[in-house]
Amino acid sequence: MSKKARPRALPDNEAKAVTRSIRISPRKLNDVASEIRGMKVDKALAYLTFSRRRIAKDIKKTLESAIANAENNHDLDINNLVVAQAWVGKNLVMKRWMPNARGRVGRIEKFFSELTIIVREVREESKEAA
Repeated sequence: MSKKARPRALPDNEAKAVTRSIRISPRKLNDVASEIRGMKVDKALAYLTFSRRRIAKDIKKTLESAIANAENNHDLDINNLVVAQAWVGKNLVMKRWMPNARGRVGRIEKFFSELTIIVREVREESKEAA
């Protein structure tokens, strides 16, 4: 007696990938994630490959995972994929202390983030009509 299968949360033309516990603040991660929103997948991969930001490598891995999910799990054509959504969420915060003068302490917060990328297959009607 197993549990009943949960219905799919996304439409049939979308696939998703999530990365949790990325060691960067959500503000810095969102700067790069906002650049790839709405881009075609191949252009987004090229942008992330040549970006000088350190976090671009982790975002690229998540995007490649979403592309692989779309191709292998949902049989979507990777040539028609677009980054439909890319959002950033907060995760845990490590609190550290650094001694300061006169017996005081300086607080150091090390932020973690999560990244969710949804890719969508977009059919081009203009090519089919012509």
